[in-house]
Amino acid sequence: MEARDRLTNLGFLAAAGVVWILVTLVLTTRDPRIDPAAGYVGALLIGLAIGLTLVPLFWLAIFARHRQIAYRGDWTRAVRRGGWAALVTVVFVILRLQGLFAPALALFIIALVFLAEAVLSVER
Repeated sequence: MEARDRLTNLGFLAAAGVVWILVTLVLTTRDPRIDPAAGYVGALLIGLAIGLTLVPLFWLAIFARHRQIAYRGDWTRAVRRGGWAALVTVVFVILRLQGLFAPALALFIIALVFLAEAVLSVER
């Protein structure tokens, strides 16, 4: 692992820490029943925090699977997977806020994400 990979991992984790602090601030100071926008802001912040937290973990999993060799495109793949996790989280929280969340819908969304990621991550 090179120094830039370590710094990138630490940068993602530091950004995730800042966003988690913002999540805590929003969740403890704003009520979504009184201020409807608070729910959407919270959903976006939670999704961003989860995505930023998972990017270095996805990269480390890829790095370990490749026997500790960093290949070109590993960071792109990790960022894309973190983005998927963030997007799914935001959609689930917004569906929950609207009262539309259903387990069948959740499984369908997760299946779509797995299918899209399988297509996008085929190694050529």
